[in-house]
Amino acid sequence: MRSLRLAVVLLGFGLVVACGWRPSGQPREGAAPSAAAATPTAPAVAPAAASTPAAAPVAPTATPGAPASEAVAPFNRAEFDAFLAEVRSEALQKGIKQDVVGTALAGVEPVMRIIERDRNQAEFKLSFATYRDRVITSANVQRGQKLRDDHQVLLRQVSQRYGVQPRFVLAIWGIETRYGAVKADVPLIHSLATLAFDRRRSSYFRNELFSALTMLDRGYIDFPTMKGSWAGAMGQPQFMPSSYLAYAEDFDGDGKRDIWGNTGDVFASIANYLAKHGWNTSQTWGREVRISADLQKSLGNYPREGRSGCRAIDQMTRDLNLEEWSKLGVRRADGGELPKAQQSGALVQPDGAGGPTFLVYGNYRSILRYNCAHHYALTVSLLADRLGDG
Repeated sequence: MRSLRLAVVLLGFGLVVACGWRPSGQPREGAAPSAAAATPTAPAVAPAAASTPAAAPVAPTATPGAPASEAVAPFNRAEFDAFLAEVRSEALQKGIKQDVVGTALAGVEPVMRIIERDRNQAEFKLSFATYRDRVITSANVQRGQKLRDDHQVLLRQVSQRYGVQPRFVLAIWGIETRYGAVKADVPLIHSLATLAFDRRRSSYFRNELFSALTMLDRGYIDFPTMKGSWAGAMGQPQFMPSSYLAYAEDFDGDGKRDIWGNTGDVFASIANYLAKHGWNTSQTWGREVRISADLQKSLGNYPREGRSGCRAIDQMTRDLNLEEWSKLGVRRADGGELPKAQQSGALVQPDGAGGPTFLVYGNYRSILRYNCAHHYALTVSLLADRLGDG
C-alpha cells in the first residue's frame, strides 16, 4: 500500500511521506511489524525467504508506479451489505462464534476517508539520508537510551529467551510507535472491512479481517479496545492481525499477549518475530562500506538468484564472503580492511549508484521481513547502533 508502511512509521515522528512497495502477501510485508511507511526511491514494513513468505507485521504497500491520486467510487449500500453477508457466512464456516461475528460486524460501515487516504497519498522521493535523519534524531536516540536503561533487566531476559540483541528490539519499537508513545485509535474491524471491500487489495485485507475476528473469538482482545492504524496495524510493535496470531508473545505468563500495554509482551513479540525469520544472535546487521569504481561498474554481475517475496531482498546483490568482497574492492567506510571473519554478506545501495553503500548480513534480511523497505531496515540498523545494548 503506497506509503502504507513507511508513512505510518514516519507519522510517528510527525512526518508525512509516501512509501515504497511492500509485497503483500507478506502481511505486512508486518510484525510485524505499522500502517504506513515511506520509502523513497528504493522499493524496499509486515512479519522468510520461502516460496510462500510469512506474513509481515505491517500492511502491504502499493505497486510501484501507481497513480498518486485515484478517485474514490461512491459508496454502494447494496454491494457493501452483500460483502458483509459473505464475510459473516465465511467467518461462521471458519468456526468463529456467531455472537462474536454479530457483535463485531454490527453497524460496520465503510469509512471512505480510509479509502481516500489509501489512494491519495502524496508521492515524492526522500533520499536515504533525509529519511534517516528525520528518524534518527538526537532526541530519539536519547529517549531510546533512557528506556534501554529503564528496561535493562527486562530486555536482557527477552534477549536470553529469543536470541535477539536488545538494541534491535528497541530500534524497531522506537521507529514503529516512538517507543510506544504513538497510539492509533481507529476501530480495527471498520478499517479492515473498508479496505477488504475496496477490492484493490481485497484478498489481503479480507484475510486480515478474519484474523482480527479470530483474535476476538479466542478472547485475545475485546471488541471495544480493538483499535489500530487506518491500515489495520496494531499495538506498539504495529502487527497486522495475522502477525499477531503467528508471533505475538505472552512473556510474563499472565495469559494475555498484550502488545498494546505490556512492555514485556511488546519486546518479546518483536524479538520473536525476528527470531522466527532467521535472526542469528552471534551476528550484527552489517556496516557502511566503500566500493571501488570498478566494482560499482560491475555490480550488475552479482545479481541475487530466485524470488524471496520481498522486492528489497531481491534487489540486493548475491551473498559473497567477506574475503571475496575485499578482493573485489570493498572497504570499511573509513577505508580500512573488512574483518577477517568467515561471514558472507550482500551489498545494498538504497539511493543507487553514487549514494551510500552497505554490506549487510543475514540479520538485515530478518529486519526486511518486518518491513520490506531498505530505508526502513537500514534506519532500524543504524538506530540500533546508536542505542547500543547498554
